[in-house]
Amino acid sequence: MSGTHNFDCNNMVSQIKSDNLNFLNKQVTQWREVINKKFTHDQKPHTTILFGGMTILQDKLVSVALQSLGERYVCLPNADFEAFQIGKAYGNKAQCNPTYFTVGNLIKYLQNLRDKDGLSTKEIIDNYIYVTSGGCGPCRFGMYLTEYRKALRDAGFEGFRVMNFEHDKGVFQSAEEQSALDFTPKFFITLTKAIVIGDLLNILGYKLRPYEIKKGSVDQALKKCEEIVAQAFIQKRSLIKALYKCKKELSLIKLDRTIQKPKVLITGEFWAALTEGDGNYNLHRFLESQGAECVPQPLINRLMLSLWEAKDELEQVHILENRSAKGIDFSALKSRFLIFVGKWALIAHIKLYSKALGLHDYEIPNMEKLAKLAQEYYPMQSRGGEAHLEVAHLLESIKENIAHLVISVKPFGCMPSSSVSDGIQSLVLSHFPEANFLSVETSGEGAVNFYSRVQMALFKAKQLAQEEFKSLKIPDKIPPKINKYTYQPKGKSAGSAAVLMESIS
Repeated sequence: MSGTHNFDCNNMVSQIKSDNLNFLNKQVTQWREVINKKFTHDQKPHTTILFGGMTILQDKLVSVALQSLGERYVCLPNADFEAFQIGKAYGNKAQCNPTYFTVGNLIKYLQNLRDKDGLSTKEIIDNYIYVTSGGCGPCRFGMYLTEYRKALRDAGFEGFRVMNFEHDKGVFQSAEEQSALDFTPKFFITLTKAIVIGDLLNILGYKLRPYEIKKGSVDQALKKCEEIVAQAFIQKRSLIKALYKCKKELSLIKLDRTIQKPKVLITGEFWAALTEGDGNYNLHRFLESQGAECVPQPLINRLMLSLWEAKDELEQVHILENRSAKGIDFSALKSRFLIFVGKWALIAHIKLYSKALGLHDYEIPNMEKLAKLAQEYYPMQSRGGEAHLEVAHLLESIKENIAHLVISVKPFGCMPSSSVSDGIQSLVLSHFPEANFLSVETSGEGAVNFYSRVQMALFKAKQLAQEEFKSLKIPDKIPPKINKYTYQPKGKSAGSAAVLMESIS
């Protein structure tokens, strides 16, 4: 029996050696990615453009907003765990889970078109394209497009068109990339309006939902707001008036804002901190179910960071090339002017929409202030991911008492967030040991461990909120204005209820 076992092992070893020799003797050729970006104007009337990856509300508003321009944009459903499994099945190994979720979500949608709706593979390839943002950097984000095409090929959709726009170039997309996609100023202005409105409605949702008396009333009101804004886009009516209507709907919600709740600031890698679903184990809703108030990271932060980085890079080039010695650089002046106009146009829209919604206490992120906070700890020329923002948000929270807990959520092994920011955060925490900070990774699996770590950090946050509330003098009579969401006073406390008590004591 032992001899037979040895004989089988020897045969196995011989077979492996033979396979290796055959592989070495085989002619090896360079693999080249086949890229199909042919999207002509005559194809446009029958082509559906797929996209996704923002919050659920923003995807829906962006879809409607771009359809109002005559484009056939359709948002994908929210990525779930099934999409993650499909992404892992067809994707390369060792990718970060946003790749698996987003790639798998596209394949899942196409499979449903084929298997449930009865479209042929050829019809899908001919009549659908996918558009996503792209760009380079120190992480796997620069490989997303190749991952999409590799997985689509292996899933049976070889030749499916994946188009991209550079996330940091705005309206300055190359003509080769654009094809029949109209990446015009009008396109980006409409896109930005939908993103900003979605951000502000989401922020209001997170501010109000923890204090609603009737469970589900905030979500119902936000659904009505979504319909109001969608109709304004479709019918090309005033978005400002639409948001005033939203304010009336939100004002009908009955709230009890005297309940003390710990406030949790969520930061981290862009997609992991933004998504609302299995991609971060439904972190926002989980925190709310545990009695917390979330402070999400809106897409506005990403837009403002891109503008700040573009301006900073121009300044660095000016210093390195000693432009002042070469006379006036009209190209740089033009770029500075466009960045300036873009920044203040964005700020103007945020302020107008915030006022219309009654969101008076929202502070537009001051990128110059955040950069100054972070530069003592973070090498400011290190780009990629959220750059210095994670470190800056923690420092801002500590110094200005913004939250009882800061959670940095990121994919497993995220290079900019886990390797760079987290390493620097350890130095920050050594200087500010009173900070309540949790860095937690997601991998698509492992929800129990994730939730356990969040709950432990949240326990400390609840204690901090209680101590803060107890230190205040609570009046016997609470004025009715307290429970109106449009009453948004400033205060020294972190908790929303504590700030309200400060304002009337």
